[in-house]
Amino acid sequence: MTTNAWNTTLYDRNHTFVWQFGVSVLEDLAAQPGEQILDLGCGTGHLTAKIADLGVTVCGIDADSNMIQQAQKNYPTLDFKVADARDFEVSEPIDAVFSNAVLHWIPEPEAVIRSIYKALKPGGRFVAEFGGKGNIQSIAQALFRAFATIGYYRADTLNPWYFPSIAEYACLLEQQGLEVQSARLFDRPTPLDGGELGMANWLRMFANGILAHLSFEQQEQVIQSVEAQLRSTLYQNGQWIADYRRIRMIANKPCH
Repeated sequence: MTTNAWNTTLYDRNHTFVWQFGVSVLEDLAAQPGEQILDLGCGTGHLTAKIADLGVTVCGIDADSNMIQQAQKNYPTLDFKVADARDFEVSEPIDAVFSNAVLHWIPEPEAVIRSIYKALKPGGRFVAEFGGKGNIQSIAQALFRAFATIGYYRADTLNPWYFPSIAEYACLLEQQGLEVQSARLFDRPTPLDGGELGMANWLRMFANGILAHLSFEQQEQVIQSVEAQLRSTLYQNGQWIADYRRIRMIANKPCH
């Protein structure tokens, strides 16, 4: 599996949309004062802090130690831990697991869902948003075509992303014992910061696990090729727009 390396400085500076769009997911979380909530894949902690502001006890976990270090620096009074979504544990069952823009990075969803199920109290809930079927389809196709132009014809085998359909993911949740309360797939065209550099910045951040297989010169060639392929469709009025599609899910652990 190709893994992404995270530059937390660039993440917080150029890609704030990741957590800012996640603020709306907190409405579905419907946190109540006094609850215990886990922020799964907390990144640099901005949504964890938003959850804490709701009067709950929250812990943020992320598999990337750099992310956790930055989260602790950003919010020193909050609880953050390095942990893998596929096998994390909690000291006692909790009221809710929240996750934003994380699950599409983990191509072993069954393991993640098993850990979520075990962490929840009976009646507890799982609320998440992540990339769904068709997410960044134009960008990914352009990226793999760009690899082919330099003789790398199987770049799709390096694909680090997992973008399931609603039916696929709902089925996995129910197989692990969770009951799906709501699920929707929707387009969310996402403006990228940086003007002319927006697409290049996005690729260097979110496709660096793929690009790392190339020399610096080849990386630049691939990025320029992607920009050329997508300019007519994803570049508007001096800004790049990523073709995001999101799944938003709410599922409960039955009380019985």
